[in-house]
Amino acid sequence: MSKQPEPLEKLAETASIKADKKVFIKTYGCQMNVYDSTRMSDVLTPMGYGETSAPDDADLIILNTCHIREKAAEKVYSDLGRLRILKSKRAAKGENMVIGVAGCVAQAEGEEILRRAPIVDMVFGPGAYHKLPDLIKRSHNGGRGVVDTDFPIEDKFESLPVPEKKKTLARGKTAFLSVQEGCDKFCTFCVVPYTRGAEYSRPFRQVLDEAHALVDAGVQEITLLGQNVNAYHGEDGAGNDASLARLIHTLADIDGLSRIRYVTSHPRDMTDDLIDAHSEVDKLMPYLHLPVQAGSTRILQAMNRQHTAESYVRLVERIRAGRPDLAMSSDFIVGFPGETEADFQATLDIVKEIKYAQAYSFKYSPRSGTPAASHENPVPEEVMVERLKRLQTVLNEQQVAFNKSCIGKTLPVLLDRRGKREGQLVGRSPYLQSVYIQAPDEAFGEMVNVEIETGMANSLTGRRVLETT
Repeated sequence: MSKQPEPLEKLAETASIKADKKVFIKTYGCQMNVYDSTRMSDVLTPMGYGETSAPDDADLIILNTCHIREKAAEKVYSDLGRLRILKSKRAAKGENMVIGVAGCVAQAEGEEILRRAPIVDMVFGPGAYHKLPDLIKRSHNGGRGVVDTDFPIEDKFESLPVPEKKKTLARGKTAFLSVQEGCDKFCTFCVVPYTRGAEYSRPFRQVLDEAHALVDAGVQEITLLGQNVNAYHGEDGAGNDASLARLIHTLADIDGLSRIRYVTSHPRDMTDDLIDAHSEVDKLMPYLHLPVQAGSTRILQAMNRQHTAESYVRLVERIRAGRPDLAMSSDFIVGFPGETEADFQATLDIVKEIKYAQAYSFKYSPRSGTPAASHENPVPEEVMVERLKRLQTVLNEQQVAFNKSCIGKTLPVLLDRRGKREGQLVGRSPYLQSVYIQAPDEAFGEMVNVEIETGMANSLTGRRVLETT
């Protein structure tokens, strides 16, 4: 059992940190890291830290890292090399700058980060950022960097403060909400079980409280996050497990919440009630990211994906039967050890059968410590490059075709960003596409109807359709 951290307020009082300090957080990788960075800022607020977008102005710099891709750690060390120069300049002025490395690289590398980058004051994994006040206090009191790579997930979520309304308002109309962490699937190519720990679902009521706080601050769209988000089974306070479907139904009853999304899902955890939710809950957007990884059942077995190509296709057919307009997204790995041309052709076949609105595709890269890293019969680099190009050609064609199929339709768009051009606002369609329109700035933050006029590779454009009485 890990030691319970002291209350944030007490630590903030005893950390000997002046108020009005600035923190710069650089976020690498996935949506979960975006959420974690947001919550780190929330934890630091009682200590007098305000956010800054300029590392030169920061008293505290945190690199919130991702370890899912090849050479991820080297990117972090490269950034630390640049920060070493910045920290030296600040020290020459008699100013102290604290540097922390967080996230999955921190979890995987631990003490090695301090050895390779002595300028680092704190190294802490995804399960420890709620202890930031204590870590900062310890870094000020000691000469050597502190390391915390435990997995006290229950403590973390229970210790996090309620999102501050003022800060949430400044962040906009959309928000991520972490409901599940970790993974028990142990795909042979993946480091997540080792960097994020075992699967853990937040209590049902705790998630709802955070959702209400976000909506009270003006958030209209919430994306539920988890490494295997559809494996969510939060305790409901009555001794029962609540499924993701039940959570979605309950969230849909919140006045002011217009949209619900969730990511990332595992095919094994697409339960009947979750499939039904896609046709029953109007606020659940018609977009599903459901990674298949490969179209060859032989390769899927080598990946330990726990589904076959055939079962995946049948699953998608079931989901689309209840929600015909559902847009599908997926992940693909090309060149997994032992992949033959026939295996790769099976991937092309499943892509052509499903027809994706969007997808992410990568060459296989071995991750140290995973079973696949020691697999024999690697696919030559030049073969992986050629296969990835062929796959992406098909995927890009499908994405363009889907975007063009929206021309002439009127879609509700939540305008949550300002465009680069004067008078331009940008928002997301129900299918997660970026939609650009010309509109007055007063429309920022509104849900508006947009008639789609053009469909491009990565976005749509259209004109606002004003309601008539």
